[in-house]
Amino acid sequence: MSERPFHHGNLRAVLLDEAVTVLRGSGVDGLSLRDLARRAGVSHGAPRSHFVDRQALLDALAVTGFERLTAAVRRALARSGDDLDGRFRAVARAYVDFAIDEAALMELMFQAKESGGGGPTAESAATLFAVLDGAMGPRPGDGGDEDARTTFGMLFAATMQGIAALVASRRLERTHADGLIDAATDMMLASDLRARAVTER
Repeated sequence: MSERPFHHGNLRAVLLDEAVTVLRGSGVDGLSLRDLARRAGVSHGAPRSHFVDRQALLDALAVTGFERLTAAVRRALARSGDDLDGRFRAVARAYVDFAIDEAALMELMFQAKESGGGGPTAESAATLFAVLDGAMGPRPGDGGDEDARTTFGMLFAATMQGIAALVASRRLERTHADGLIDAATDMMLASDLRARAVTER
């Protein structure tokens, strides 16, 4: 039996795709570079030309997750209207759909060790929140305050991830998620309108 080849056309992308598949079925504990090499049909040492160790793979997966979620949000925005209400709801649904479909990846994204200290994971997370900020428009009274904008973005993310977690844990039927998304966005939009009215007095 001949040895598997060391090289593979676009091995890094193939390994990441295989890793996402493993995540969906087995979670983070099911990931190993050796198993991914087997699944990709390459020698067991080949993945180390792209990921020096398992943690490097996890960091790269987190980046991939943020990039995919950002792309999903951008697609939702491209299909939505120009009004804030339409953008807000489109982004909320895209976010929740991704968080439900990629629950294990989402958990990994927000647990990445590197994310608190800079680097590609933090940069890709910042890109996501910048897109969310752009979709939601300026927050009333923030005066361009970056902390205020970040707080609103994190509140939005926490709310939508909470809805997704209820679905993923089967405490909420997926068919009922839209109703909860609408209720949450209604409350956030109403709060936004009240804040704007106060600011404009």
